[in-house]
Amino acid sequence: MTPLRQRMVDAMVTRGFAERTQESYVEAISRMARHYHRSPALLSKDEVSAYLLHLVCTRHLTYSTMNQAACAARFLYEKVLGFDPAVFHVPMAKAPARQPELLSRLEIARLLACCAHPVYRMLLITLYATGLRVTEGSQLRLHDIDSSVDRMSVRVCGGKGGKDRYTLLSPSLLDQLRSYCHTHGLHHPRKNPGDWLFPNKQLNAPTAIENIQRAYQAARHCAGITKEGGTHTLRHGFATHLLEGGVDLFSIQKLLGHSHISTTSRYLHLISPQFCPPKDVDPLDLLAGLPML
Repeated sequence: MTPLRQRMVDAMVTRGFAERTQESYVEAISRMARHYHRSPALLSKDEVSAYLLHLVCTRHLTYSTMNQAACAARFLYEKVLGFDPAVFHVPMAKAPARQPELLSRLEIARLLACCAHPVYRMLLITLYATGLRVTEGSQLRLHDIDSSVDRMSVRVCGGKGGKDRYTLLSPSLLDQLRSYCHTHGLHHPRKNPGDWLFPNKQLNAPTAIENIQRAYQAARHCAGITKEGGTHTLRHGFATHLLEGGVDLFSIQKLLGHSHISTTSRYLHLISPQFCPPKDVDPLDLLAGLPML
């Protein structure tokens, strides 16, 4: 690790940045350095701006990806190297506010049924039933599942922004998790020393995010779903389907871990006015509301 990279990592650790944020920032700066074959400390503001333009115009990446690189550059030059932002200005784009493509309940049921790998299928089921981000779901441990009758919740440790929170544990999800853990012997300390709910093949670490995303895309293609998006689509479905079931916006904000209600309120534009929740199904138990295939 170069001294500059170490300084940048130390600065992020001091400020309490999440580990995944640290990795993405370091990787973004490394790519820019490889592009110019020079240390990023030697680049001019015009070269940084030209690189960001290259990401969008030449590599055809999204503005969101470009902005992530710009945030990493701003942190490096302002917080680590101490450059004056008024002099060394790193531009950022106003990313278009696009609404996500939502999956219907039938599409979600087909997608989950088409995921052949039992660990990935259970993980995708958990993401939809709890509204977790994929990084949060992959890091779950057995002791994060509280099945006490008066609690029935899933504890999220170190979510986005390093915040802990609790989300739903529906009876349908609990039944499937119990069957899954029994089948894979995850309750045995010798077989699962890390206490992971979704361990990798070696049972010594959580399953990789890239593998989860690949499993989702494979299931999406197998189910014949043409709508774009990754595992985050299940989180969108969680919020929207709770709204359609009559759950209030404030409760959904807390379940999702949003800091501001305005972030959650965008789901109000996605609800279907034609949907009528079944009277015999708990609106909080989203798995019970999926159609039978």
